[in-house]
Amino acid sequence: MARRQVYDMSFSSVYNALIQKAVRKKRTKEEVDEVTSWLTGYTSDQIDALLNSEITYGEFILGAPAFNPRAELISGKVCGIQVETIEDPLMKKIRQLDKLVDELAKGRPMEKILR
Repeated sequence: MARRQVYDMSFSSVYNALIQKAVRKKRTKEEVDEVTSWLTGYTSDQIDALLNSEITYGEFILGAPAFNPRAELISGKVCGIQVETIEDPLMKKIRQLDKLVDELAKGRPMEKILR
């Protein structure tokens, strides 16, 4: 069986996994929404509406209303890969959000995460 790419998975399944990662470390869905909003330009209400839709994770990222230009400052490893060296623009944006949620889960203050 072929392995599904993360961008082909449903937005709700991936985003709920990101929320669970944060919640396990005593962070909140609202904080995950905040870092997601900072990066993508979606509002919390838009994110909630998309969670109840059939959109894929790739469509969520590609449809971002205002991807933050400061996202290029996001650096570090996610899944053993340096975020800043990822060449595929879609995968880079996906991993940038992963990195922000990782930093949130590690207990970093929001003002440090939102560069």
